[in-house]
Amino acid sequence: MIRVTVVLLLLIVASIHNVVSASESSVPLSDIDVETSPQAYQRGAKVVIDVCMLCHNLKYIKYRNLADIGFNEQQVDALRGDKKLDDIFKATMSDEVADKVFGMIPPDLSVMAKARKGGANYIYTLLTSYHEQADGKIDNRLFPGIKMPDTLDLSVEIDDKRKQLQEQKARDVSSFLLWASDPHADTRHTMGAFVIGYFILLTIMLWLWKRRVWADLK
Repeated sequence: MIRVTVVLLLLIVASIHNVVSASESSVPLSDIDVETSPQAYQRGAKVVIDVCMLCHNLKYIKYRNLADIGFNEQQVDALRGDKKLDDIFKATMSDEVADKVFGMIPPDLSVMAKARKGGANYIYTLLTSYHEQADGKIDNRLFPGIKMPDTLDLSVEIDDKRKQLQEQKARDVSSFLLWASDPHADTRHTMGAFVIGYFILLTIMLWLWKRRVWADLK
Protein backbone atom coordinates (compact mmCIF):
# COMPACT_ATOMS: atom_id res chain seq x y z
CA MET A 1 0.00 0.00 0.00
CA ILE A 2 2.83 2.39 0.92
CA ARG A 3 4.63 1.64 -2.35
CA VAL A 4 1.47 2.35 -4.37
CA THR A 5 1.04 5.68 -2.56
CA VAL A 6 4.65 6.65 -3.22
CA VAL A 7 4.32 5.77 -6.90
CA LEU A 8 1.14 7.84 -7.19
CA LEU A 9 2.84 10.81 -5.55
CA LEU A 10 5.80 10.54 -7.92
CA LEU A 11 3.44 10.43 -10.91
CA ILE A 12 1.62 13.55 -9.66
CA VAL A 13 4.89 15.42 -9.18
CA ALA A 14 6.09 14.35 -12.62
CA SER A 15 2.86 15.50 -14.26
CA ILE A 16 3.06 18.91 -12.54
CA HIS A 17 6.66 19.26 -13.70
CA ASN A 18 5.66 18.44 -17.27
CA VAL A 19 2.86 21.01 -17.23
CA VAL A 20 5.20 23.71 -15.95
CA SER A 21 7.89 22.76 -18.45
CA ALA A 22 5.38 22.84 -21.28
CA SER A 23 3.99 26.23 -20.27
CA GLU A 24 7.38 27.94 -20.20
CA SER A 25 9.57 27.73 -23.28
CA SER A 26 13.35 27.57 -23.47
CA VAL A 27 13.67 31.06 -24.96
CA PRO A 28 16.99 32.56 -23.74
CA LEU A 29 16.61 35.42 -21.27
CA SER A 30 17.69 38.91 -22.24
CA ASP A 31 20.86 39.89 -20.42
CA ILE A 32 19.98 43.47 -19.51
CA ASP A 33 22.09 45.81 -17.45
CA VAL A 34 19.66 46.17 -14.55
CA GLU A 35 19.76 49.73 -13.24
CA THR A 36 19.72 49.76 -9.44
CA SER A 37 19.28 53.47 -8.84
CA PRO A 38 16.53 55.46 -7.08
CA GLN A 39 15.61 57.01 -10.43
CA ALA A 40 15.02 53.61 -12.07
CA TYR A 41 13.10 52.38 -9.03
CA GLN A 42 10.89 55.47 -9.11
CA ARG A 43 10.13 55.17 -12.82
CA GLY A 44 9.37 51.48 -12.36
CA ALA A 45 7.13 52.16 -9.36
CA LYS A 46 4.98 54.52 -11.42
CA VAL A 47 4.53 51.93 -14.18
CA VAL A 48 3.75 49.20 -11.66
CA ILE A 49 1.13 51.37 -9.92
CA ASP A 50 -0.44 52.61 -13.18
CA VAL A 51 -0.33 49.34 -15.14
CA CYS A 52 0.63 46.21 -13.22
CA MET A 53 -1.56 46.89 -10.20
CA LEU A 54 -4.68 46.75 -12.31
CA CYS A 55 -4.43 42.99 -11.76
CA HIS A 56 -1.46 42.22 -9.47
CA ASN A 57 -0.83 42.72 -5.75
CA LEU A 58 2.47 43.45 -4.05
CA LYS A 59 1.52 42.35 -0.57
CA TYR A 60 4.93 42.93 1.00
CA ILE A 61 5.23 46.54 -0.17
CA LYS A 62 3.42 49.44 1.50
CA TYR A 63 3.01 52.96 0.20
CA ARG A 64 5.25 54.30 2.96
CA ASN A 65 8.06 52.17 1.49
CA LEU A 66 8.12 54.46 -1.54
CA ALA A 67 10.02 56.97 0.58
CA ASP A 68 12.87 54.44 0.72
CA ILE A 69 13.52 54.88 -3.01
CA GLY A 70 13.55 58.68 -2.95
CA PHE A 71 9.93 59.79 -3.31
CA ASN A 72 9.11 62.80 -1.16
CA GLU A 73 5.94 63.12 0.91
CA GLN A 74 3.98 64.95 -1.78
CA GLN A 75 4.93 62.40 -4.44
CA VAL A 76 3.94 59.49 -2.21
CA ASP A 77 0.58 61.16 -1.51
CA ALA A 78 -0.01 61.61 -5.25
CA LEU A 79 0.79 57.95 -5.95
CA ARG A 80 -1.28 56.49 -3.12
CA GLY A 81 -4.40 58.60 -3.74
CA ASP A 82 -7.00 57.66 -1.13
CA LYS A 83 -4.93 54.75 0.16
CA LYS A 84 -3.29 54.90 3.59
CA LEU A 85 0.48 54.93 4.03
CA ASP A 86 0.35 51.51 5.67
CA ASP A 87 -1.83 50.00 2.92
CA ILE A 88 -0.20 47.35 0.77
CA PHE A 89 -0.01 47.59 -3.01
CA LYS A 90 -3.38 46.01 -3.74
CA ALA A 91 -4.74 45.31 -7.21
CA THR A 92 -7.61 47.39 -8.57
CA MET A 93 -9.31 44.25 -9.85
CA SER A 94 -10.71 41.98 -7.16
CA ASP A 95 -9.71 38.33 -6.95
CA GLU A 96 -13.25 37.28 -7.87
CA VAL A 97 -13.31 39.37 -11.04
CA ALA A 98 -9.77 38.32 -11.99
CA ASP A 99 -10.71 34.67 -11.58
CA LYS A 100 -13.65 35.15 -13.94
CA VAL A 101 -11.65 37.10 -16.52
CA PHE A 102 -8.41 35.07 -16.53
CA GLY A 103 -9.56 31.78 -15.00
CA MET A 104 -7.03 32.32 -12.21
CA ILE A 105 -5.89 34.90 -9.66
CA PRO A 106 -2.84 36.82 -10.98
CA PRO A 107 0.28 36.07 -8.91
CA ASP A 108 1.63 38.48 -6.33
CA LEU A 109 4.63 40.40 -7.66
CA SER A 110 6.38 41.16 -4.36
CA VAL A 111 9.03 38.46 -4.68
CA MET A 112 8.68 37.65 -8.38
CA ALA A 113 12.27 38.71 -9.08
CA LYS A 114 13.44 36.15 -6.51
CA ALA A 115 10.96 33.43 -7.42
CA ARG A 116 11.94 33.24 -11.09
CA LYS A 117 15.31 32.02 -12.28
CA GLY A 118 16.98 34.97 -13.94
CA GLY A 119 15.26 37.51 -11.71
CA ALA A 120 14.99 40.91 -13.39
CA ASN A 121 16.17 39.43 -16.70
CA TYR A 122 13.23 37.01 -16.61
CA ILE A 123 10.73 39.81 -15.95
CA TYR A 124 12.15 41.98 -18.75
CA THR A 125 12.18 39.08 -21.22
CA LEU A 126 8.61 38.15 -20.34
CA LEU A 127 7.35 41.71 -20.82
CA THR A 128 9.12 42.08 -24.18
CA SER A 129 8.38 38.62 -25.62
CA TYR A 130 4.82 39.25 -26.75
CA HIS A 131 4.25 38.83 -30.47
CA GLU A 132 1.38 38.70 -32.93
CA GLN A 133 0.81 35.28 -34.47
CA ALA A 134 -0.30 34.56 -38.04
CA ASP A 135 -3.91 34.22 -36.88
CA GLY A 136 -3.77 37.66 -35.24
CA LYS A 137 -3.67 36.37 -31.69
CA ILE A 138 -1.11 37.73 -29.22
CA ASP A 139 1.11 35.20 -27.46
CA ASN A 140 4.34 35.22 -25.49
CA ARG A 141 7.51 33.46 -26.67
CA LEU A 142 8.89 32.99 -23.16
CA PHE A 143 5.61 31.81 -21.66
CA PRO A 144 3.30 30.47 -24.42
CA GLY A 145 -0.34 30.56 -23.45
CA ILE A 146 0.18 33.12 -20.69
CA LYS A 147 -3.02 34.69 -19.37
CA MET A 148 -1.49 38.14 -18.90
CA PRO A 149 -2.11 40.48 -21.86
CA ASP A 150 0.58 42.53 -23.58
CA THR A 151 0.29 45.47 -21.18
CA LEU A 152 3.03 47.49 -22.94
CA ASP A 153 1.62 46.82 -26.45
CA LEU A 154 5.08 45.89 -27.74
CA SER A 155 3.63 43.16 -29.97
CA VAL A 156 1.76 45.70 -32.11
CA GLU A 157 4.00 48.76 -31.77
CA ILE A 158 5.56 49.73 -35.11
CA ASP A 159 7.11 53.08 -34.23
CA ASP A 160 10.75 52.53 -33.22
CA LYS A 161 10.90 55.46 -30.80
CA ARG A 162 7.72 54.45 -28.99
CA LYS A 163 8.96 50.85 -28.90
CA GLN A 164 12.19 51.98 -27.25
CA LEU A 165 10.20 53.92 -24.66
CA GLN A 166 8.07 50.85 -23.90
CA GLU A 167 11.17 48.67 -23.64
CA GLN A 168 12.61 51.19 -21.18
CA LYS A 169 9.44 50.85 -19.12
CA ALA A 170 10.01 47.10 -19.07
CA ARG A 171 13.55 47.71 -17.78
CA ASP A 172 12.26 50.07 -15.09
CA VAL A 173 9.58 47.60 -13.98
CA SER A 174 12.25 44.91 -13.76
CA SER A 175 14.42 47.20 -11.63
CA PHE A 176 11.57 48.10 -9.29
CA LEU A 177 10.46 44.50 -8.83
CA LEU A 178 14.07 43.54 -8.12
CA TRP A 179 14.09 46.18 -5.37
CA ALA A 180 10.65 45.10 -4.12
CA SER A 181 11.84 41.51 -3.73
CA ASP A 182 14.47 42.67 -1.21
CA PRO A 183 13.89 46.34 -0.22
CA HIS A 184 16.68 46.36 2.36
CA ALA A 185 19.38 44.87 0.12
CA ASP A 186 21.21 48.16 -0.46
CA THR A 187 21.20 49.00 3.25
CA ARG A 188 22.41 45.51 4.10
CA HIS A 189 25.25 45.70 1.57
CA THR A 190 26.32 49.12 2.87
CA MET A 191 26.19 47.89 6.47
CA GLY A 192 28.16 44.80 5.48
CA ALA A 193 30.94 46.97 4.03
CA PHE A 194 31.13 48.98 7.27
CA VAL A 195 31.20 45.81 9.37
CA ILE A 196 33.98 44.27 7.28
CA GLY A 197 35.94 47.53 7.47
CA TYR A 198 35.47 47.61 11.25
CA PHE A 199 36.78 44.06 11.68
CA ILE A 200 39.78 44.79 9.44
CA LEU A 201 40.63 47.86 11.55
CA LEU A 202 40.08 45.92 14.77
CA THR A 203 42.34 43.12 13.54
CA ILE A 204 45.12 45.59 12.73
CA MET A 205 44.81 47.25 16.16
CA LEU A 206 44.88 43.90 17.98
CA TRP A 207 47.90 42.83 15.96
CA LEU A 208 49.75 46.05 16.82
CA TRP A 209 48.77 45.67 20.50
CA LYS A 210 50.04 42.06 20.49
CA ARG A 211 53.39 43.16 19.00
CA ARG A 212 53.78 45.83 21.71
CA VAL A 213 52.95 43.40 24.54
CA TRP A 214 55.37 40.80 23.28
CA ALA A 215 58.05 43.43 22.70
CA ASP A 216 57.84 44.46 26.38
CA LEU A 217 58.07 40.83 27.48
CA LYS A 218 61.19 40.30 25.45
